[in-house]
Amino acid sequence: MNRCLFLLLAPLACASALAQPVNPPAAARFDLHRPEIVAFINEVTQRDGLKRRDVRRLLKEARPQPKIIDIMNRPIEKVAPWWEYREHFVNPERVSDGAQFWADHRESLERVAATYQVPPEYLVAILGVETRYGRVTGHYRVLDALTTLAFDYPPRQRYFAGELAQFLVLAKENQLDPLTTTGSYAGAMGAPQFMPSAYRRYAVAAGNDQRRDLWGDWDDILASVANYLHENGWQAGQPVLAETRLDPAATFHIEPHSLELNETVDSLGAHGVKVDLDVPADTRALLILAEQPDGPSYRVGFQNFYVLTRYNASPRYAMAVHDLAQAIALRVAASAAATP
Repeated sequence: MNRCLFLLLAPLACASALAQPVNPPAAARFDLHRPEIVAFINEVTQRDGLKRRDVRRLLKEARPQPKIIDIMNRPIEKVAPWWEYREHFVNPERVSDGAQFWADHRESLERVAATYQVPPEYLVAILGVETRYGRVTGHYRVLDALTTLAFDYPPRQRYFAGELAQFLVLAKENQLDPLTTTGSYAGAMGAPQFMPSAYRRYAVAAGNDQRRDLWGDWDDILASVANYLHENGWQAGQPVLAETRLDPAATFHIEPHSLELNETVDSLGAHGVKVDLDVPADTRALLILAEQPDGPSYRVGFQNFYVLTRYNASPRYAMAVHDLAQAIALRVAASAAATP
């Protein structure tokens, strides 16, 4: 779900798109006799119908990428505060490029937005945050990245082993060359930076060829991003984010890593957090910390904000997508109004 001025943690889309590979010594390979690799080969051949010799052949070609482990181990303290993070993604260049992207793909974008009931500005903004509208999709071989994380990164070994298995199946069913397919340091692919499991589950073949191309077919790309949001519960016509006003005596507790809609507009109000948006009192909500240079600030996310965090599990990411989307929509509207 990336990716840049800062190299942040894996959830940050921008860092994953721009992180550069390090070429290990030519002799560096994975030992296919390691117990965890033997177990992986046994599992995917029995469960996924892959041929043992094909899996072994591909894993034999994988190369460890120590730099990926360094990036994954970057401590949480290195993450930029919200105001700094926002400046990187919501800036004149990215807004202008987003408006131009909208103009270049207007017909497809508006067709897809109507089909999936997702506003076009959010589709554009996700592509802007993830890969600068498809221009930077990552330079690591996906096979190398996922094999490294599956077998040399114990904290998330199970997750990445699953994604490696999904990639091997995806390569077979979608006619991808696993030896040349490139992506982010975490194994995310294409203009929307889908992990292999998301690619298999949400990618859409908008044309007649049935091949879901997330690198060069913008009909497929836009439909796939829209389908991802739709399938994760996007509510058409509903808000994403709102600003707040705090009572002088406000008392509340915020869990900075929580992404659950564990409050309502009414319950926040009872703690002195007033939502600057006219929505029903029982609307489910999430209080979000949004640091500013002069101190803490807070915003409130709703169901559609939660959906954006399904794309990338970071409140900062979802806020950046929302703010970029709004800025792009304003630019497009201004251009339309100025056109005779």
